[in-house]
Amino acid sequence: MAAATSSPSMLSRLIAETFGTFMLVFGVIGAALFISSATGPLAVALGVGLAVMVSAYAVGHISGGHFNPAVSFGAAAAGRMPWKDVAPYLGAQFVGGLLAAVVLFVIGSGTGNAPDFGAVSNGFGELSPGGFDVVAVVVAEFVATLLFVWIILGVTAPGSTTAGFAPLAIGLALTMFHLVLIPVSNASLNPARSLATAAFGGPDALVQLWVFLLVPVLGGLVAGLSFKAVFARA
Repeated sequence: MAAATSSPSMLSRLIAETFGTFMLVFGVIGAALFISSATGPLAVALGVGLAVMVSAYAVGHISGGHFNPAVSFGAAAAGRMPWKDVAPYLGAQFVGGLLAAVVLFVIGSGTGNAPDFGAVSNGFGELSPGGFDVVAVVVAEFVATLLFVWIILGVTAPGSTTAGFAPLAIGLALTMFHLVLIPVSNASLNPARSLATAAFGGPDALVQLWVFLLVPVLGGLVAGLSFKAVFARA
């Protein structure tokens, strides 16, 4: 008789979320700091999309592969995970993002100058790459996160035709959203990513951080609460 399989422990799930969020921030911010001046936004968008895709394939079966507080809130609101697990997931995600920022700071300082985390932090107005105001940034971040979490819930739903390919779809979707939002806000969609760069980005980035902690979470919550009503099969 085959041995019964058990669900991963909470510790295993939190390690997976820390790892995946580290990978996400390492990919997107590493590309933004070290290569975007030569390639433009494409390398940054590919960096985050590839990081999420490979991390979801690697550890998504352990934790669900959220790597993003907005996704965790959306999953809980959609009934895909218990609300009691949200806080531990958020803690792991924020730790993973901050650890990646620390590593990138050390690497970037190897030139003799501290890397410019302010330039890769999320922002509006003067901190927006394209000079977009706070209303435009709030709308962009909310809508993009809403759509992104809808996509995640769709490709991971029972009976989805994308079974086995969900990480690929999610990674490509995140790449697309970054191509749109990098000129607007430096593309957050993820409070853990935003905190990681703002922690090293200076006082201006920290003052504007509230937008990128709050708005993606609201987008994820609305996506989770509305998914069944919008996409439920007849």
